[in-house]
Amino acid sequence: MAEVVLTEKRGNAYWITLNRPEKRNAINADVIRGIHQGLEAAVADPEVRAVVLTGAGEKAFCAGADLQPGQGFSFDHAWPNAPYADLIRYARSVTLPIIARVNGVCMAGGMGLLCMTDMAVAGDEVMFGLPEVKVGVFPMQVLSLLQRLVPQRIVREWCLTGEPFDAFEARTHGLINHVVPASELDDKVDWLIGRLVNKSPTAIRHGKYALRAIESMSFDQAIAYTEGQIVRLAMTEDAKEGMAAFNEKRKPVWTGR
Repeated sequence: MAEVVLTEKRGNAYWITLNRPEKRNAINADVIRGIHQGLEAAVADPEVRAVVLTGAGEKAFCAGADLQPGQGFSFDHAWPNAPYADLIRYARSVTLPIIARVNGVCMAGGMGLLCMTDMAVAGDEVMFGLPEVKVGVFPMQVLSLLQRLVPQRIVREWCLTGEPFDAFEARTHGLINHVVPASELDDKVDWLIGRLVNKSPTAIRHGKYALRAIESMSFDQAIAYTEGQIVRLAMTEDAKEGMAAFNEKRKPVWTGR
């Protein structure tokens, strides 16, 4: 049986690929587990500077939960948490940059996977959507991230109508960073990876941690927290190397410490 999630290290990037193209890369328990394990492996490898999340084939990034009997989500009502939500929680705690390579349709739970990444590049023919209301449910867990990225009125329209929208609308409202022709998708992802892996991994790690920490803080709380964080960051080897390289007019050699 083929692996439902493939992982591959390409240089300093760690690729996680949903591998159910015949099911439009729909999510089931094994997919959730595979993505989680892939992220853990990326975090554990000191050479990895970025993660790419994508789908196999050309038709789908992820069409959401597998709705076939016995394949989709099952809930143990004795537990307050669900595996899909736990995956999102973990992804949000990862201090490596995560890029979504959106190579095809992105719907429902696939939108949650998209929203848990830091940046996204999509093909210009990709369609997005939150069609849960059409099958009697609602994109509950996706909302926890989506409402932080997209204006409230747009979120409500997408969720309440369940109608699809294209990549250009997704970019206009801040859901994705870049839209390119499908033939240029890999080049654009590589371009974005290149702009990440030559920067200080220590600075990025601390930066992502701080971005997450201050999300729910007031201005006074956030400025107090970040003034302490910059002092800590300035004491790292990467910060000292970065300053030395700047003054010596050379490229820095990052240790990630």
